[in-house]
Amino acid sequence: MTLGDAFEAACLLRCTPPPTAARPGTPYAPGVEFNREDAAQRMRQLLGRLDIPVTHETAVGGLRRRYELHRLWVPREHHGAYTRLLDAGWRQGRRELLGGPAPGASPARRLWVSRLAAAAWRSALLAGGRHVRRHILGVRITDRELAAVLIRAAAVLDVPARLRPGTGCFLVSVADGPDRERILRSATLEPARRQVC
Repeated sequence: MTLGDAFEAACLLRCTPPPTAARPGTPYAPGVEFNREDAAQRMRQLLGRLDIPVTHETAVGGLRRRYELHRLWVPREHHGAYTRLLDAGWRQGRRELLGGPAPGASPARRLWVSRLAAAAWRSALLAGGRHVRRHILGVRITDRELAAVLIRAAAVLDVPARLRPGTGCFLVSVADGPDRERILRSATLEPARRQVC
């Protein structure tokens, strides 16, 4: 469970730009900003299961078009554990997915890799820039490694995915119809429950 949760949290973090107050070059900044509440709640749920406390702040902006920004911050004394867990989760989860189960791998191992694949797509659909058109379901992301993970994760879920470079981002997409339904079904999770501070 810990590896899966840490991998999913690392994917969520890689889907978002670092907060404006974060130091540049920090791979796992102690703060993250989401423009969707369900992404923030999922990150909070995952960090809670990893015993990493987090503070959730909501800011409202905009004049004519209002929007909410959800900021999550890890207390200073937990930065080390947070960074180690997310880094290890990302490295191990990425290795499992990109390496794929070896021929003759046990059913449990195959199930584990498919769970990691679903976690990667769940993160991208929650926190990435959704690009939905009539003929595709796609996500815009800026992280090249995450794009490779999503392509491989789609293959693990028996869905062909395409990667197109865009201006400052990558578009990872799957075709509408059965492919889209399989990705959405795999990535579906019960909504995260709100935690009381």
